[in-house]
Amino acid sequence: MPHVKVYIHFVWSTKCREPFLETLELRKKMWNHIKKNAKEKGIHVDFINGHKDHCHCLVSLGNNQTLSKVMSLIKGESSHWINECVFQKPLFQWQEEYYAVSVSQSMLNKVREYIKNQETHHSHKSFDEEENEMIEKFGFMKYSGG
Repeated sequence: MPHVKVYIHFVWSTKCREPFLETLELRKKMWNHIKKNAKEKGIHVDFINGHKDHCHCLVSLGNNQTLSKVMSLIKGESSHWINECVFQKPLFQWQEEYYAVSVSQSMLNKVREYIKNQETHHSHKSFDEEENEMIEKFGFMKYSGG
């Protein structure tokens, strides 16, 4: 049996950065649903949180999981769930793109704290500003589509 410990910090936004997740109550429902559904699919969500227009998710990858498969399962199912059970307005969608960075064991608690404090963090910083910091810090290319 393989012994694997690979943590990935995923970040993705709603389609066109629409603030679909406008209330704290709705966000909590979404994060709880993602965590529960991921567990059913064998995906270990260590920590999840976000804001009106995006999500941060710390995942411990299993030995047979890929980044794209994990994102496809989480984003696809959660979009379907929220459109079926919650929304009665324009179709909710996640943006296709996402960011993913590895997290070392020594940085796990710092990343968990960062994810935990999204509400406070975004009271004074937009997702655009946060994204620009990520792009600069990790050397990503800026995505300009929707």
